[in-house]
Amino acid sequence: MGELDNEKLSERDKGFIRMRSITNYGMGFFMILVGFFFMFPIKLTQSFINQYDAELIKIFAVICWLYGGFRMYRGYKKNYFRD
Repeated sequence: MGELDNEKLSERDKGFIRMRSITNYGMGFFMILVGFFFMFPIKLTQSFINQYDAELIKIFAVICWLYGGFRMYRGYKKNYFRD
């Protein structure tokens, strides 16, 4: 693995890493926001969310938070070129 660390990346690869990182940060933020939307619904969406089981909605919100955190972590690590 030490050999890959010393390798220079092309401009194309750097752009790819930058694009994937921004995408992961954006999707992570969006999923965390969706988790808050389901855990703490606003008045406008309360009737829609109340149709479903409250326990399952909370579990789904936590899953959204975990997945959003994972996407943000993946954007931070930028480990996209594994052999």
